[in-house]
Amino acid sequence: MAQKSDSILVAKGKKEVLILPRMANRHGLIAGATGTGKTVTLRVIAEQFSRIGVPIFMADVKGDLSGIARPGGDKPAFTERAKQLGLTDFAFEGFPTEFWDVFGQQGHPVRTTVSEMGPLLLTRVLNLNEVQSGVLTIIFKIADDNGLLLLDLKDLRAMTQFVGDNADTFKTAYGNISTASIGAIQRGLLTIEEQGGATFFGEPALNLQDLMQTDAEGKGVINVLVADKLMQAPKLYATFLLWMLAELFETLPEVGDPEKPKLVFFFDEAHLLFEDVPKVLEDKIEQVVRLIRSKGVGVYFVTQNPLDVPETVLGQLGNRVQHALRAFTPKDQRAVKVAAETFRTNPNLDVSKVITELAVGEALVSMLDTKGSPTVVERAAVLPPRSRLTPLSQDERAAIIKASVLFGHYEKEVDRESAYEKLKQRTAEEQSVETAAPMRRGRSVEPDSGTAKLFGAMAKSAAHAIGSQIGRQIIRGVLGSILGGKKR
Repeated sequence: MAQKSDSILVAKGKKEVLILPRMANRHGLIAGATGTGKTVTLRVIAEQFSRIGVPIFMADVKGDLSGIARPGGDKPAFTERAKQLGLTDFAFEGFPTEFWDVFGQQGHPVRTTVSEMGPLLLTRVLNLNEVQSGVLTIIFKIADDNGLLLLDLKDLRAMTQFVGDNADTFKTAYGNISTASIGAIQRGLLTIEEQGGATFFGEPALNLQDLMQTDAEGKGVINVLVADKLMQAPKLYATFLLWMLAELFETLPEVGDPEKPKLVFFFDEAHLLFEDVPKVLEDKIEQVVRLIRSKGVGVYFVTQNPLDVPETVLGQLGNRVQHALRAFTPKDQRAVKVAAETFRTNPNLDVSKVITELAVGEALVSMLDTKGSPTVVERAAVLPPRSRLTPLSQDERAAIIKASVLFGHYEKEVDRESAYEKLKQRTAEEQSVETAAPMRRGRSVEPDSGTAKLFGAMAKSAAHAIGSQIGRQIIRGVLGSILGGKKR
């Protein structure tokens, strides 16, 4: 059965270090140099949330988290640590786990549509400049206004070509559309396809409610995104996780401060989210992180140094675990000093000194108290994990995937009629008209075909949508995704 508790224990020093479930949606930070224990800390906190019935989402960027589905015991040192910390009720256990994989090889395929990701996030994936981003926004606007579904990359490629070919027609209603920008977008799409990212765009799109489940015993399901291959395209990785946050923000209802989170979201390699990010997107990220708390979602950033996170976001991360930092260079020393200053001062602890001396599995910790204020920083040992550190074998992983109630739904790809098919049909009908023209001996051809109607509508102002199978204009949310996450 799921553990019932008004607090969860994550570390022990001179006193117990507790995360209060009511304060868990005030977000958190797990930081520290490579090899200091961040991944184990992430695992321990995820396990503890699962035990009180909170679902988890986390990315497995190194391929070493799959063992969370099986009981531990493979590392004798953890049994010894449990004794040293006086954990009388400690026992190894596995946790309900779902595996997800953008490439569909080691987990359920996870997809979204081009329309749901939106132009702002795609701008970053495609590495576009400001002018090119403006043209991409125009392409989305034309598609939105006219009910042309952008589901996968071939839809966006066809739509981009169509807008480029008819740039003069759309210029009055939408603005200038340069050939150079169209070319840059098409090159960006080709790059994403070469990286294997095309498999991420399509249907069935991920239903975020499938991430927010508990098992028969009331434990929160731990959703593991297999991300070792995805990390080879770091911008796609970061943008995918940001898209998920945006979708959660847009779709979940306001709940204020619940007794415990509806979902805890771990953002590993968080520095990638803010690397070379334009100011407009950074502002949107800050807004989502600030407001998603009221939807009952806790976001925990995992990174090497607190300075990897912008100050506006860092100030919102109330629950903190800081593992050791190195101070080999003047830059490192400044980073240590800044990291130390982010904690509430403990007069009995020289944080700047201790932060470089911490052993693996030790950390400086500060959590929010019942009033929402950070506790004074303490030195503590993180609890040992209860699950297995050794990754699952391929057979073990396959058995879990096939036993899932979700198996079969996301594995079957759907390719319904969308922009690509509509525009392909238009081209075929145009060619048919051109072929028939010489036989008509100069007679005029009435523009009564579906293609002519489509093109005529698209040439009008943005205010005059043709209202195809959507039957409404699309409204976009804070990060350019479909507002409310409504499926087309």
